[in-house]
Amino acid sequence: MNELTMGGFIAAKRAEKGLTQLELGEKLGVTDKAVSKWERDLSCPDIGSIPRLAEVLGVSVEELLRVSSGAANEKSDKARGAKLSVPFRTIDLPFKAIALAMGIAVAVLSALDKVDAKSALIMLGIGLALLGITSLGEDK
Repeated sequence: MNELTMGGFIAAKRAEKGLTQLELGEKLGVTDKAVSKWERDLSCPDIGSIPRLAEVLGVSVEELLRVSSGAANEKSDKARGAKLSVPFRTIDLPFKAIALAMGIAVAVLSALDKVDAKSALIMLGIGLALLGITSLGEDK
């Protein structure tokens, strides 16, 4: 049971009881869409509904809360398209924006003949270095 997520646990217990998502939702005062999100680990039940959920599923609150939440959080992040860890998320967009700005600046200044080759290469190098840093945090 340690590898089972809360959503998987809810789905399994609901099926054991012969309940549909709609029926479980009606017993808890939520929609079947909410139950579906719980079972797919896209969200968790409201803390106030945990005791009633445990009662309907025929388990203790402790048993319901003991289910692995780490796997649920990881799956939820992937479902939302998160590719970067928290420290990298905070620098990802600004670094990419600066790299783009460096490239545009070199293009514009070169067109206006206002930049020497050495300065242009330095600016492009900074932009590439920032792009390299942002790629370190991406999942492959």
